[in-house]
Amino acid sequence: MGAELDLAEDESASVFSARKVRVRLRADEAKPIAAFRNTLAWGRERLLSLFDEGQAAESLVRARAHLVDEVLREAWTRHLSTASPGVALVAVGGYGRGELLPASDIDILILHDEAGLAGSRKSLELLNAFFWDIGLEVGSSVRSVDDCVIEAAKDITVITNLMEARFLTGDATLFSAMQARLTPKHVWPVAEFFRAKKAEQMARYRKYDDTGYKLEPNVKESPGGLRDIHTIGWVAKRHFGASTLSELRDHGFLTKQECDELFAGQDLLWRVRFALHMITGRREDRLLFDHQVKVASLFGYVNTDPQHPNQAVEQFMQLYYRTIKSLSCLNDMLLQLFEEAILHPLPDAEVKVLNARFQSRNGFLEVRDEDVFQRQPQTLIELFLLMQQNPNLEGIRAQTVRLILRDSRLMTEEVRNDVRARTLFIEMFREGRGLTRNLRRMNRYGVLGRYLPAFGKIVGLMQYDLFHTLTVDEHTLYVVRNLRRFAMERFRHELPFCSE
Repeated sequence: MGAELDLAEDESASVFSARKVRVRLRADEAKPIAAFRNTLAWGRERLLSLFDEGQAAESLVRARAHLVDEVLREAWTRHLSTASPGVALVAVGGYGRGELLPASDIDILILHDEAGLAGSRKSLELLNAFFWDIGLEVGSSVRSVDDCVIEAAKDITVITNLMEARFLTGDATLFSAMQARLTPKHVWPVAEFFRAKKAEQMARYRKYDDTGYKLEPNVKESPGGLRDIHTIGWVAKRHFGASTLSELRDHGFLTKQECDELFAGQDLLWRVRFALHMITGRREDRLLFDHQVKVASLFGYVNTDPQHPNQAVEQFMQLYYRTIKSLSCLNDMLLQLFEEAILHPLPDAEVKVLNARFQSRNGFLEVRDEDVFQRQPQTLIELFLLMQQNPNLEGIRAQTVRLILRDSRLMTEEVRNDVRARTLFIEMFREGRGLTRNLRRMNRYGVLGRYLPAFGKIVGLMQYDLFHTLTVDEHTLYVVRNLRRFAMERFRHELPFCSE
């Protein structure tokens, strides 16, 4: 386990001491159900109180998992025994990662061998009923090691859940046997796993129309949401056995600044989900219109301008949208770095020189000199013009994206007024083809808002009404797209008068 995870466990233990939790669970031996219910209610209230005090989200989600660990272990001991032969209690999925919000799914696996299941079947039935009685909604599966291997080989979601499995109590040898048989050597080799997770992410993006900037985003599943961070973690775990995201820095996939940005974004999204669960009293991952004002208030945003009654919620939502924009960039960059490391590990590559400053490598645009943006900041615009002029390019190489994010601050007033920068920008409009896609790419990587400060002010800005379903910057780029369509013959049927 990494130092980061050890620290998180120490913090969660300080919130809920294992000894104190057990004392509460055993407070009334004659009425165990009441004791367990009271302990869970006490834990919930303590977490809500710590949230109000501004406690870091990571310690809260780890603490919730730690509390549930103790509840499940104590319940197991009441119905079976700590070292029950042939059966084991295992946390899987998000719970296996040690991350639980107030109303998150609690997914467990009852791992067994044939004799263990036969001898414990009645006890396990009573245990499941006990979970229901104490108000703990547990999603459980009952499988042998062979069952796990068979199901994992067939389904990417099953292997993903089992990769994050964490032993809780029971027969530890079963858990070790399962882990040994689920390595990339036996099922889902790293390259196959990576391709499947990338395809899974693309399908998820399509479900949300490839944007996280809608009026009511899903904090977990929308592009730039927590699931993007999970995807990074899953690939890292499969590729080199990383147990924490901070190990990406150790392996050279992230800089310290990028790692800090990733954790800051994750913390904000966790806090938003925590607030949604707290407000609704159930699992709710959608930042619905009706919840946004309440969440903004919980985050400390207040209206200070009587002429602008929606100031607080719009400021909060702008922070949210800018955060997912940043996380989307990191996700793009990391998945491409993984693709190079996993699918194209050999040093030989197809390189095509485009000009003195840029070239393509395996179909991705890259700088020829890592200092080019610092010496000639206007090339930050030239790069996007080249993407537009070379539609066969698949994208921008990850290392170059990193340089864009590092050097976009060099887009100063002096550069904006430079005739070279203006010429390059206007040339994008003269090029025409792929303009909207290119402007969106410039916005995604933060260059458009730097070049046009007025546009920078509306990045991630939303108007709190039901008419504007996208952020102001997204709406503006749709206007550009629609204007472009007026001049394109194949869209003439949409608005014939405008096209004329």
